[in-house]
Amino acid sequence: MSRSKQPQPANITGRRIRALREELVWSQETLGVAIGIDESSARARISRYELGVHEPPLPTVRLIADALNVPLSYLYCEDDRIALLLLAIHRLNPEQRAQRVDQFLDLLTPPTADTL
Repeated sequence: MSRSKQPQPANITGRRIRALREELVWSQETLGVAIGIDESSARARISRYELGVHEPPLPTVRLIADALNVPLSYLYCEDDRIALLLLAIHRLNPEQRAQRVDQFLDLLTPPTADTL
């Protein structure tokens, strides 16, 4: 007996929302209610966002990012490795985050004639 496959989200934002929601073991309704959608339509709205049927407006994506405790940029990032970097940076405390970002930027900044 084969299990039917669930449809894959058509867009990166929907795919990331779904993965994070499932990681938290939240239902679509739970996420929808957490961002202020009426309980009667929460599941359907989140489902449409995850499947790419509807693109959530930016204010809604901000609410979703806050509810899932991720940076907004993570939900839009097309590169999975960079998205993981954004998530890792976000999970640091503010002091560590500032320090690591400065270190990373120093590594990426090409030397100039003044620094050689």
